[in-house]
Amino acid sequence: MPVTQDGVKMTVTVSEKAAEKIKYFALKDGIEENVGVRVAVKGGGCSGLTYDLKITGDVTDTETEKVVEQHGIKVIVDKKSYIYLVGTELDFSDGLNGKGFVFENPNAKKACGCGTSFSV
Repeated sequence: MPVTQDGVKMTVTVSEKAAEKIKYFALKDGIEENVGVRVAVKGGGCSGLTYDLKITGDVTDTETEKVVEQHGIKVIVDKKSYIYLVGTELDFSDGLNGKGFVFENPNAKKACGCGTSFSV
């Protein structure tokens, strides 16, 4: 259960569906154990900031990263990106409007039409 403060999630969460897709893609890449996903924010995109997502088997807990385990995977967020991602849920959509990972970010004040960049 994510830690909350005044009803706001104080971590980055991953839906069960997204976790299953991360495990699936990790297995395709030969990663069978210690599955994790690195989530970061980088400058760019039409709204100013863009999400960066990388599936990894190298999950080490460092002082510059926050690591949370959910649904059998570890979510790794560097501390600089964390301030933009607090309360964000990573989900996976396979609907008619496209397939892929979707970020539900309560901090985003504006997002581009494709949903890959945002501003705060």
